[in-house]
Amino acid sequence: MTTYTFEGRVLSSSLCELGEGPSFESETETLWWFDILGKGLHELHLPTGREIVHALPVMGSALASIDAARQLIASDKGLFIRDRATGELSPYRELEPEKPGNRSNDGRVHPSGSFWIGTMGRKGEDGVGAIYHVRQGEVTKLFDHISIPNSICFSPDGAVGYYADTRANRLMRISLDPATGLPNGEAEVLVDENGKPGGIDGSICASDGTIWNARWGQGALDHYSADGRHLSRYLVPARRTTCPVFIGKDRLAVTSAWEGLDEAARAADPLAGSLFEIAVSIECDPEPVYRL
Repeated sequence: MTTYTFEGRVLSSSLCELGEGPSFESETETLWWFDILGKGLHELHLPTGREIVHALPVMGSALASIDAARQLIASDKGLFIRDRATGELSPYRELEPEKPGNRSNDGRVHPSGSFWIGTMGRKGEDGVGAIYHVRQGEVTKLFDHISIPNSICFSPDGAVGYYADTRANRLMRISLDPATGLPNGEAEVLVDENGKPGGIDGSICASDGTIWNARWGQGALDHYSADGRHLSRYLVPARRTTCPVFIGKDRLAVTSAWEGLDEAARAADPLAGSLFEIAVSIECDPEPVYRL
């Protein structure tokens, strides 16, 4: 495995307590991400560098485009449709109304237009979360007893899904029906990092089927082959890296967090919570839209 020092820049110095859920709209060249704990949705137009922070009444964590007028947002209060022009949120579907202590976390749209979203306890309680599949409004629980759901991503053909429970620190692989995004096999361990430093956090899958994973606590982005080999590591100047997103050929953005750091730790990690751009050799398919 080759380790690369940081070659990139700070895209946004808006320090998010828990920066997460980045997504990129290639048609508008706009990058979106959340500060989950700060209840903010960040919008950054890459060509101009213009950034807007939209205040939210909920703890949003993952976003999907629906069309030019609407977006889907996952939050601690369920799923909402967001009007792009006004910012108004309209309730769409509940996830866990019986668990008011939970919130959403990592999520992503499958190539079929369905949406996977994970939930967890607000205090990270063991095993109280789950991962759900949402297709045309129908909510199906896929995996239960999850502590910190992360790494949700899919092979370009939609035939393979990946996810992780960061506390278990194992990246899982599962066969999917490409037409629906529903599992048609049993999950198996692809990468086992249990007991090793840092945590497997957010991931994306590149056009070549390889996986790029943010390593919480290690200030790193790890590159894995489709068969689980650790190919390389790219260092990022904030230890609590959370999730990468493709923002154009050979370019990734990476969110980070300062959650849980005391004053001294923040002083030692001054870029914690920033959004970074790094140069890597990568190409990704455009992000799918959620199909109502």
